[in-house]
Amino acid sequence: MTNNDSMEFLIAMDIFWILNVDFDSERHYLFLNAIANQIRYPNNHTHFFSYVLLYLFLNANKDQITRVLLERLIVNRPHPWGLLITFIELIKNPKYNFWCTSFTRCALEIEKLFESVSRSCGGPKLLDESMVSSGIPDSMH
Repeated sequence: MTNNDSMEFLIAMDIFWILNVDFDSERHYLFLNAIANQIRYPNNHTHFFSYVLLYLFLNANKDQITRVLLERLIVNRPHPWGLLITFIELIKNPKYNFWCTSFTRCALEIEKLFESVSRSCGGPKLLDESMVSSGIPDSMH
């Protein structure tokens, strides 16, 4: 990345962040769905929007982002490649603390649903120290 590319990338992330925090809950939900619609096939476009969603997960409303991803994962297969990679990154990478969030354990039915989706995506419920994240390299975070 050149210096100009880095500046454009930071500006883009600022715009996504501003939109994320300025919308009411309905617009926020639609905004996150629009981002999730871009996470499809292996290409730079998918990689960028997957990164945006993971960035927002680290710094924003985790439950609504999880809802958007989960709604897409509980429907019939096949699931888009990028959606699976993004969700696997979310549940496997300890940096996101997915399993430590309160909404993953708010009800027994919800916890079982998360465990089921996690198993179907190839991810464990509990993480140990030897786990290595797959998906988006740390250098891109």
